[in-house]
Amino acid sequence: MIVRHFLQWVRTAAAGDRAEATSALARAYLYSDLSHDDHVAAEGAMVMLLDDPSPLVRQALAEALAAASEAPPAIIHALANDQPDIAAVVLERSPLLIDADLVDLVGAGESANQVAIARRKALPRSVAAAIAEVGSAEACLVLIENPVADIATLSINRIAERFGHLAAIREALFSRADVAASTRQGLLVKLSETLGQFVLARRWLPEGRTQRVVQEACEKATIALAGVSERQEMRALVCHLRESGQLTAGLVLRALLSGNLPLFEAALAELSDLPLSRVSALVHDRRSTGVRALCEAAGLPPSATTAIRAALEAMHEVGFLGEPGGATRLKRRMIERVLTRCESESTSEIEPLLTLLRRFATEAAREEARLFCEDLVAA
Repeated sequence: MIVRHFLQWVRTAAAGDRAEATSALARAYLYSDLSHDDHVAAEGAMVMLLDDPSPLVRQALAEALAAASEAPPAIIHALANDQPDIAAVVLERSPLLIDADLVDLVGAGESANQVAIARRKALPRSVAAAIAEVGSAEACLVLIENPVADIATLSINRIAERFGHLAAIREALFSRADVAASTRQGLLVKLSETLGQFVLARRWLPEGRTQRVVQEACEKATIALAGVSERQEMRALVCHLRESGQLTAGLVLRALLSGNLPLFEAALAELSDLPLSRVSALVHDRRSTGVRALCEAAGLPPSATTAIRAALEAMHEVGFLGEPGGATRLKRRMIERVLTRCESESTSEIEPLLTLLRRFATEAAREEARLFCEDLVAA
């Protein structure tokens, strides 16, 4: 009887009044002690309201039913396919939408719907994977900022691959503790490339110099990242560096001259296909008889081998005691010692190495001066 009067009244009522009455009807359906006939009639009336021309009415229906597990599934599915601001209400909150429903809606490509789904509490891994694969940048950002979403490592990597060039997504990924070191390094590369393109577009530096500055900045950031990463992540990191063409002799030498032995040893193990334990034993052997063979197996040029042998000899004698910056920055005294050794063997083949070492020495001196001044000011 009540529903019959509602249906008669709703034909002529204003849109705002219809929306209020619709909300009341939905709440009565969910929470009032209606008779069976009135319950069926109320559901029928709500189905009819799905065709109401005013979005206010359908919005009120969505708001009232979205979080209820007792809501009619047919109505929830209809609202999920309504215009974006209405659909978002049920997509974000309805427990009646199963994983397959959500994956299909993500695949439909509507960014607003993807964003709403990415906000869901306890978002399952399969849905997160769908968003990572085909979702918009906004949806992916919402997803990685959702603290209760179950996101697989592969999905995080996919988001980094697709949208790592966007500052907001890079920042959100860097703030997550579960992002692997290899993924972080890939983001560093994208950041370096973005900055390089900006410099070139402004014509602040010639192209060749810009590329060199970008590469050096990326290598510095990689060493710093490796210096704060767990040892178990090192192998995956060097695999990523090798696959992306970044595991160069210069980077290997920079790792050693920064005192980052875990990265240095992992890099040589990756390049030589030798067990890490064997590489570590050769590196720490004071006689250094196997270092040349190790470097040859790793495919490093003779000039780099000379510098590596000199650095290891110096390390065995004095270590890195008193050098600032931990295992994330170049060590000035170590570089100067290696530079002196290499200059004594100067040939045409070793000139590029000497140029690199001199750049390393300049960089280390500037870093050391900066750290000294910071400590002086803080004292």
